Amino acid sequence: MSAIITEPLFYAVAIPAVILLGLAKGGLAGIGIASTPLLALYLPPLEAAALILPTLITQDMISLYVYRRNWDARNLKIMLPGAAIGMALAWLLASHMSDAVIRITVGAIGLTFTAHTWLRRKAIEPRQATTAGGVFWGGVSGFTSFMTQAGGPPFQVYVLPQRLPKLTLVGTTTVFFAIVNLMKIGPYFALAQFTAKNFATSLLLLPIAVLGNFAGIWLVRRIPNDTFYRIAYTLLFCISLALFWQGIRAVI
Repeated sequence: MSAIITEPLFYAVAIPAVILLGLAKGGLAGIGIASTPLLALYLPPLEAAALILPTLITQDMISLYVYRRNWDARNLKIMLPGAAIGMALAWLLASHMSDAVIRITVGAIGLTFTAHTWLRRKAIEPRQATTAGGVFWGGVSGFTSFMTQAGGPPFQVYVLPQRLPKLTLVGTTTVFFAIVNLMKIGPYFALAQFTAKNFATSLLLLPIAVLGNFAGIWLVRRIPNDTFYRIAYTLLFCISLALFWQGIRAVI
């Protein structure tokens, strides 16, 4: 029995997946959401989420160092307790809830949010978000992140309208998901999603992911603030549409 996954089909989806993860962890928030759906073409979705978790945590450490001075404490204090609740619920329901339903839900949230934003005629002004909303969207983000590593759209629904400075948004996203990813380790072990073979495969893919990480960091620092937000909303829409369509196809 091989110590790592050797099938070419796996690497055809895994290499693009970890590159997307690297770019996302570097600061191009949102595009990493496609990584688990890509891997889920080969592995069961929850197992795919567990396989890339060691890579995610390593990338988190790099990004935490880079953005260590750029994060918003208020958003983290509000959203992380909600994320813990959402992850606990996901743990309880992991073996009972269809991945298609999760994808449809996450996709619908992202599509509704971006459509509402783009259809507004007046300029979008920064606004202070409510505590209750932060706990709720933190919970949804924790739930979907646990199930499919798709916590980005719910997180962005709450944070993007605040129009935080670009690096503050990236840093806050980095800290939030670094903590959420660490919180997954115990439940994934309890659900028997980690295997020696998958862990070794994850380590093999790590150098590619780290290169993507630094590419994302380089790009974020060179993109103007308004352009960054246009990209963030566009990525959120495209990814949400892809998730929604994947879920619908699985149901029908």
